[in-house]
Amino acid sequence: MKSLQQRLANFNSLLAPYAVPYEGTLGRATKELDDDSRFPFQRDRDRIIHTQAFRRLKGKTQVFVTGQGDHYRTRLTHTMEVAQIGRDIARTLSLNEDLAECIALAHDLGHPPFGHSGEEALNTWMRQYGREFEHNQQSHRIVSLLESRSSVYAGLNVNTEILEGLLKHRTAHDAPKITVARSPSLEAQAVNLADEIAYTGHDCDDGMHAELFLKEDILNVALVAEAYEHSAERGTSLRGALIHLLVSDLYKCSEKRLESVSDLSGVYGAKTPLIAFSQTMDDKLAELREFLWNRMYLHPDVRAKSIRGKEMVQALCTHLYAHPTAKVLSFQQNSNGALEEAVKDYVSGMTDHYATAQAEESGLL
Repeated sequence: MKSLQQRLANFNSLLAPYAVPYEGTLGRATKELDDDSRFPFQRDRDRIIHTQAFRRLKGKTQVFVTGQGDHYRTRLTHTMEVAQIGRDIARTLSLNEDLAECIALAHDLGHPPFGHSGEEALNTWMRQYGREFEHNQQSHRIVSLLESRSSVYAGLNVNTEILEGLLKHRTAHDAPKITVARSPSLEAQAVNLADEIAYTGHDCDDGMHAELFLKEDILNVALVAEAYEHSAERGTSLRGALIHLLVSDLYKCSEKRLESVSDLSGVYGAKTPLIAFSQTMDDKLAELREFLWNRMYLHPDVRAKSIRGKEMVQALCTHLYAHPTAKVLSFQQNSNGALEEAVKDYVSGMTDHYATAQAEESGLL
């Protein structure tokens, strides 16, 4: 078997000059010995997958509250789709696939129960203490502190490129509150758009499956109509054709933008994203987002469950702050933080089912 350094050299030879090398460049907070067989970002991927936070994603809402149906996406299935699309983009553009996969697998670890309504509830509750809740920050907090696996270092001690990718995660639905001086790596930018591609495709899919709107209705959206024509020509699903159109546009636009940089320092110093959709595609996506917002996210059935989840999260936070359990106090001790921070860490980590059970047990429902 070739040595680790030989294999690193082989894989790095396939990368574009502006990609993050497979051994990374920014290092870990605590230095570690190299693994005999795995690349640094492979080790980070394995650490992320084996966390409790990652396993809990299967019980967290994407759009539909878990338990409404066996085939709707959860945070876990969404995460897997983002990782798949992110790796594909990275490979096509000669970027670091392992790094893209790590950022994708960790990007939603900080999402609370009940989707974005749970996030709104936690943010509202934290504001009374002069703080805030934002799931990108919480994802960073999970891998850098809360998911401890060693007596030597805090958190998972993943490479800095991953931590920065989490803090800089940005989509049409999410924008980072904390940033650092460097622009995101191309791998992080690829995951940002992989996230948008994944939820655009599967929200159309899930919305039709739930009969929140008819195929005839969404075919009035230009991008979906175009995808439908492609699906008929290619013999593929509408979702698959939609994803194909999005990634094809991304490749064409990004390759042109990447002509402006020649190395990694150029990426970190760039003032605008280098991995992007064309303006034409952005406009088409905006029309589709508006359709989904009005016909799916604001649908009375979806809103009713979202409001119930939001009220439940706020009630749990208030109750646990007034009557902290041993679990909450353990979070506070381990993080050496304020009580409200411990309550936030505990509640945001709950699955939909566990949050509901805790609310019922506490007489909050």
